[in-house]
Amino acid sequence: MSQENDKLSAEQLAEKEKANQRHKEKMARHKAKVDAAIERAQEERGVVIVLTGTGKGKSSSGFGTVIRTLGHGYQAGLVQFIKGTWNCGEANILKNLDGLQHEVMGSGFTWETQDKERDQLAFDTVWPKAKAMLQNPQLRTVMFDEITYMLAYKLLDWETLKEALDNRPKDQNVILTGRGAPSALREYADTVTDMKMEKHAFKAGVKAQAGIEW
Repeated sequence: MSQENDKLSAEQLAEKEKANQRHKEKMARHKAKVDAAIERAQEERGVVIVLTGTGKGKSSSGFGTVIRTLGHGYQAGLVQFIKGTWNCGEANILKNLDGLQHEVMGSGFTWETQDKERDQLAFDTVWPKAKAMLQNPQLRTVMFDEITYMLAYKLLDWETLKEALDNRPKDQNVILTGRGAPSALREYADTVTDMKMEKHAFKAGVKAQAGIEW
């Protein structure tokens, strides 16, 4: 018996033992639920993950998953559809890692170019490379960063994207990021995370900074 227990009364010791037992029973119930969920999830295939919403961190989450893929020795693909012209911190690291195929859409932010024809040309140039990633069985994970903007600005139609996703290798995972994911994409995806913004420093007048925003 520890010195701490030596100082406790018999009543206090009994209550402590009851609390420990309640915790043990609670954790046992939780473990049973987790084990049952694992037992049910036996299908083996790649998944489509959508990271959307107004909150910060969609791309960062996707990049983290790409790093996780590479960390397990798999190959991955990354296409940046909006931030390609920026000095993107994550991409600067990722493109130097073995096993990653990296492509960018040259026009950057569509609201900067304000030129639909130029944006369409830029998209049409990078899309065949993106589609080729979805046909490459060597790529365990493919991330299309800010792809939802391509749908919103009608540079890409949903049926074209759906066909490419439908025909990808069985074990390939795909991460699609960006605000305003359409309902058809949400319904199609296996996992959808909708990030909600409660506060953002930029809206309070704090200047965007390298290492945080890009």
